[in-house]
Amino acid sequence: MGMTMTQKILAKAAGLESVKAGDLILAKLNLVLGNDITAPVGIREFKKLGLDDVFDKSKIALVPDHFTPNKDIKSAEQAKVVRDFANELDIVNYFEVGEVGIEHALLPEKGLVVAGDVVIGADSHTCTYGALGAFSTGVGSTDMAAGMASGKAWFKVPEAIKFNLTGKFKPYTSGKDLILHIIGMIGVDGALYKSMEFVGEGVHNLTMDDRFTIANMAIEAGAKNGVFEIDDLTREYMKEHSDREFIEFAADDDAEYAEVINIDLSEVPHTVAFPHLPENARTPENWGDVAIDQVVIGSCTNGRLSDLQRSAEILKGKKVKKGIRVIVFPATQKIYLEALKDGTLSTLVEAGCVISAPTCGPCLGGHMGILAAGERCVSTTNRNFLGRMGHVESEVYLASPEVAAASALTGKITAPEEVM
Repeated sequence: MGMTMTQKILAKAAGLESVKAGDLILAKLNLVLGNDITAPVGIREFKKLGLDDVFDKSKIALVPDHFTPNKDIKSAEQAKVVRDFANELDIVNYFEVGEVGIEHALLPEKGLVVAGDVVIGADSHTCTYGALGAFSTGVGSTDMAAGMASGKAWFKVPEAIKFNLTGKFKPYTSGKDLILHIIGMIGVDGALYKSMEFVGEGVHNLTMDDRFTIANMAIEAGAKNGVFEIDDLTREYMKEHSDREFIEFAADDDAEYAEVINIDLSEVPHTVAFPHLPENARTPENWGDVAIDQVVIGSCTNGRLSDLQRSAEILKGKKVKKGIRVIVFPATQKIYLEALKDGTLSTLVEAGCVISAPTCGPCLGGHMGILAAGERCVSTTNRNFLGRMGHVESEVYLASPEVAAASALTGKITAPEEVM
């Protein structure tokens, strides 16, 4: 019996001819990731083992990005644990304020992940790198410690759901709409411990940023990972950002899938996830008249240059509605600089937005943009659980950059066509 993309990647990493869903394997790792929340726990466990070195100094990535620039003494101490560990062990890929970025945007930008890699990260949205044809998944901090020590990790091989994409998006519709649409279809546990594999001619009509967004939110459907088939756009991206050799894997024709879902991209509607789950997906006819207090544009899901540019296109020459707070945070320093040079940030500031340093802060209610009781936020982030961005009586509505920007102009959840 044939194998899926994920199964082929894991088989090679485990040194096996083939694997099947349910197999337990020990796989070699190409990269182990930690941030300022998760890495300190992993570092403490690493030291408890009495270890004094990692398996490969170039295959560990440490990125303090959640509470940075440090918001208080505790977050400063967390970052210091990571910084000291990186300095003591000469970790090559350590990125802090001034060269930092949100980890899941930064690592592909730095060329640290390529097709065929196996990556674990002590952060659930590590599944982002499946956009490049890699197997990447989130793990606990103790698994991160073991990975740093041994360069290996145990996995149960997942079965897969095949998403066959055709067509192309309508204007002002993007990858965020697609993944929210999918999660609305299958639910937050619809892909539980499965691989979400995206194939079909519609894939070629998705930008790399669309693919990063979709793979990033695979975890919100309960998936072990999300992964895209390789095409010329993927190859072009990897060659531009990395000098590493990459390995392409394609699913066999007779690969087994738990389910096959066909989606015509031209029929994907603007989609907003209402509180308090990403599966609570609604289309414009079901939005109603929802007044908002804040808009957040950024994160590892939608903080890339194209996200900022699409937001700026909608806001250009207009003003954010009086009383609406709009926080924009570019995902990396490079993106920040590019958006500064091409006028995107000027457009956003002139419209009434505030620009933040690259940070995860607002997404997890940890740093900047915290919501008070009763407040509502339209956000391009990836989670809207109860109390996610602040007070437990606040509400988060997940949306695309286009919908977020349009909503900033009207002060309520709004489709972009209504303001263009």
